[in-house]
Parts: sequence; C-alpha cells; structure tokens
Amino acid sequence: MYLQFMKRLLHLILILPTVFFAQNYLDLVRVSYGESPYNAWENIMGGNQNSRITLFDADLTMPVVLNQNNVLITGANINRNELALGPENTRDQLWNLGLKIGWSHTIDPLWSTTLVALPKVAGDPQSLMFSELWIGGFALVKYQKSEGLIYKFGAYGSQEAFGFFTTPIFGFYYLSPSKKFEADVSLPIALNLNYTSHSWTYGIDYVGNGRSFLLKPNADGPRYVDLSALAFSSFVQKGNKSKSLLYRLKLGYATNDYEVYERGQKIGLGLSAFSFGDDRNQLNPEFSGSLFFKFEVIYRFHLQ
Repeated sequence: MYLQFMKRLLHLILILPTVFFAQNYLDLVRVSYGESPYNAWENIMGGNQNSRITLFDADLTMPVVLNQNNVLITGANINRNELALGPENTRDQLWNLGLKIGWSHTIDPLWSTTLVALPKVAGDPQSLMFSELWIGGFALVKYQKSEGLIYKFGAYGSQEAFGFFTTPIFGFYYLSPSKKFEADVSLPIALNLNYTSHSWTYGIDYVGNGRSFLLKPNADGPRYVDLSALAFSSFVQKGNKSKSLLYRLKLGYATNDYEVYERGQKIGLGLSAFSFGDDRNQLNPEFSGSLFFKFEVIYRFHLQ
C-alpha cells in the first residue's frame, strides 16, 4: 500500500506552470538541461546495469493584457527525456509537446482566478506524429491576504495513456518585507524556498514530474511509458543587474520511474496520490533513484 501511495504521489505534476501573477514577476522563458547519470535497475543481473538520463525543457509564456481585470494566457512547452528503458534497450527519446491557452481574471483587489487548458501530444519520434491529442488543464483561485502573502488553491486534471488523473492544489506565495526571502508553495506539486543577497540567490526546491509517452510498437505490440519522478535539489542563482536574466545551477536527488506498459492497460482513476483499479503488468524493471544536476536560464519580466 505504501509503494502504491508513493507511485501515485509521483504523478502529481505534468509540467504545471507557476501560478500566474501570484508574485510580482512572470517568467516568460525558461530553458533547462539536466543529467541524472546513474539510474540503476533493481534486481537485474547482466546487461547494462544502469541508464543515464538526459533532460531538456523549454517553456514559453506570453500573456496578452485584454483590460485592467483580464489577461489572455498563451504559451508552449517542449520536453525531451533520453534514456534506455531496459538493460537490453538502446537509448530512447521521449518527447512532450504542449500548448497553453487560458484566462486570468481579477475579481476584486483580494480575489482572482486563473483557468488554463494544456493540450499536448507525447511519444517517441516514430510515434509522435501519430500520437493522440491529450487534453489537460487547471483552475486556480488566489486570495491576497496581505501585501506579501497570497493563498492559492485549485485543481488539475489530464488525460494520459494510463487513464485520467486529477489532483487538488493548495499553497501560498510569501515575500518578506526585506524582499530577500521568498517562498512559493503549491502542494502537493512543487515548492521553492530561496534567499537573495545582492545578485546571488540560494535556495531549495522540489518538483514533481508525471507524464506518459506513446512508444512505437515492437514484437510485444503497442506500448507506452508511465513516467513518475520527484526531484529534490538545492540551487544557486545569479542574475544580471536588472534581474531579468537569471542563471540557475541545481544539484539534488531524483526518483526516476519510467514504467513501460502494454497500450490499453489503464488505471480506473488517478486521484492525487491514490490510484483506483490499477492491475497493470509492468514490462520493464524498476528504476532506483539517482543524483542529478540541472542548469537553467530564465528570462523574467518584473510586473512592478
């Protein structure tokens, strides 16, 4: 039961963007490259004993101000995972291509809402152009408690190769009066705590990552990958004078679980950390966790 709980916990995010306008800035462009060099397969003798995972992410957000109370949200994201899915496998590339289209509305000085649709396709290069279009999205409500404190809550849902998944979102954004300490929390999805001194920022964070990818058929028939990962890291960040261009280096530990299943095997429902009706038969070995590093470049637009 504990292992099932943890596996479902790892599904809590599918590239959910940062809550729009919870803080006094917006990250318009974020590009990152990372490596997890040693991911061992459990209970495997012979063949390759581990898989090196390389990650590339690019995220673009373009808000369009309609009037004082309404903002149209547009954007796109690209994600690539490259690794071997089993001891005898060659390296596979798993791509996720998504769009963002939504609306942010200010109700009054204290309350605001955000609704975003996240359609996407995901798979290896051979199956990507024939992949199904999966529709996801999230809804958030934000409450301005004080100048430096905002509460946020909502829900996320998405179609995936393994079925439908949904989770609630609870969190807050806090900026200290000195503007040096910042906390951005969206539980159970992500967390970022950081402290800024001059042009350097030091922090800790965790990010969940859950996606599915269609694979080209092999002798066993059509398959898909069910990805679950949690990444815990510390980071150091350097910004330019205007703090609009940021360079961030992360070092941490990630649980990486790329489970391969026969296409058509699904769960009944994924609800937060729990799954219902999951009797799938995994076709590849379990991954163990690994250290990882990641380098990010962020273009940040300051709202005030």
